[in-house]
Amino acid sequence: MLKIIFDNLGEYKKYALLSPFFVLLEVLMNAAIPFFMTKIIDEGILKNSSENIIHYGLILFVLAGISLATGIISGYMATKASSGLAKNMRYSMFQNITNFSFENMDKFKRGTLITRMTTDVQMVQMAFQMTIRMAIRSPLTLIFCFIMSFKLSRELAPTFVIIIPLIALGMGYIIKGAYPIFERVFKITDKLNTDVSENLSAIRVVKSFVKEDKEIKKFDHISDDLKNNYIKASKLLALSNPLMNFSTYLMTILIAWLGSHFIVAGNMSTGALTGLVTYAIQIQISLLMLSMILVQITIARNSIRRINEVIETKPSIISPENSVKAVKDGEIIFDHVNFSYSGDLEKSVLKNINLKINSGDYVGIIGPTGSGKSTLISLIARLFDTTSGNVIVAGENVKNYDLVSLRDEVSVVLQKNQLFTGTLRENLKWANENLSDDDLKEALYIASCDDFIDVEKDLDMMVQRGGANFSGGQRQRISIARSLLKNPKILIMDDSTSALDNKTEEKIIASLNNLRPDMTKILISQKIKSLKNTDYTLVMDLGEIESIGKHAELIEKSPIYREINETQESDGDFDAKK
Repeated sequence: MLKIIFDNLGEYKKYALLSPFFVLLEVLMNAAIPFFMTKIIDEGILKNSSENIIHYGLILFVLAGISLATGIISGYMATKASSGLAKNMRYSMFQNITNFSFENMDKFKRGTLITRMTTDVQMVQMAFQMTIRMAIRSPLTLIFCFIMSFKLSRELAPTFVIIIPLIALGMGYIIKGAYPIFERVFKITDKLNTDVSENLSAIRVVKSFVKEDKEIKKFDHISDDLKNNYIKASKLLALSNPLMNFSTYLMTILIAWLGSHFIVAGNMSTGALTGLVTYAIQIQISLLMLSMILVQITIARNSIRRINEVIETKPSIISPENSVKAVKDGEIIFDHVNFSYSGDLEKSVLKNINLKINSGDYVGIIGPTGSGKSTLISLIARLFDTTSGNVIVAGENVKNYDLVSLRDEVSVVLQKNQLFTGTLRENLKWANENLSDDDLKEALYIASCDDFIDVEKDLDMMVQRGGANFSGGQRQRISIARSLLKNPKILIMDDSTSALDNKTEEKIIASLNNLRPDMTKILISQKIKSLKNTDYTLVMDLGEIESIGKHAELIEKSPIYREINETQESDGDFDAKK
């Protein structure tokens, strides 16, 4: 628990160390103030000495001023340190998340990652801020107040010890009951965030199926569950204030009752009794603060564990030491490749794939849904590692490459590529920040974006979240342009022309062949017309390559290809005989 805090404090450690120092000065001043108040009463007011009243009054004024200044400084230092810790924790989590493989991402739902980077970090920030101030101030106040109380009255000071077991038992009961409740609260919050995130991203599906009422009921159920658990926790935590008030009044009554007897007997001064009552109140306040801190730490302990899970998760795919930095060409070899998402070869998605794609080839891939097409191309950019066998790019096993270097040279255009809020220029420059406007315009022309964008004028046009101000086909063309700007050795289009008409698709492919003939191009498509001009097409079925060949060859030897062709021909998609 402490290790993750120290590891993430970084440059803010000095503030975390300075804050307790100023807290110590503040506590010393606060502990000294009641003592000098007794002096004013006993040696000033009761003796009617204006000189002593002024003398001790000035001392009190100075002590109060120092207490105020050190309190402000310690508060500033604690805020600086806790805010810096929160910033560094978020950075550590986000940095590690961006390095996660898809396998790692599958272990964490999107909602839980959002909760951990927001709510959990806030809990830790609050607990840390209270800890380096109050968790130090409260014990110091207890110690110094006890010392000063013994200095005023050795007979009455032990009375303070009576209520400590009462408070300890009460707070132990509260904390023991609250911890599992807050553990459930965070899990429910994860579920709530996941549900909201899924609904917002799939709002069109929800509306098209008219399931708003169902989703509202599901959300209401989760929200009620969260509310009920918070109420349970609040009921327990609410016991702390009555407990503290009871102990405060009990101690005050005991001191007043016993003290009055000592005053009558002449064994204690009025000022000393006043000072003891003040110290009793300070001790109670410090115990109340300490109990609040213990509750906060109890909550934060759960949050730290959840944060640590994200930070300590090791990416399953990393660059090796002495990795290869340069990808020489676009040659791809699959050598006895098997792949299973579970790691169990009995449940392989790809089975014994043997294939060689020469650099510059234009390759098509077709097959039924679930035949392993997208999985196959994912292995090229090492988005997953093979379960057995090797994928070799440009003569090197992909596991030997630096991941950044490999993925810079393998550009994948998905069917539903993500566009980001900002300008069109900013979206295109995801490929390379140093690209010129001429480079951007050329890519837009190749991807046939000039049909709906004034390429010469609209580079600074705004792109709404997710590219909502463009149609599906327009988003696909912008995504193709962005991928081309990486100038990759291998371009993979995973059904990324599905929303394009045949004429636009042919225009894009023709431009690619003319301008980038040395680029290896792989097109996954369910449209025969899109594939008939490839150098050759792979037909996949049940994780295996069923056939390889050109259009005419596959019509003859591949039942799957022939069936797809006949279906599309009968639907009037195109004339396969042409």
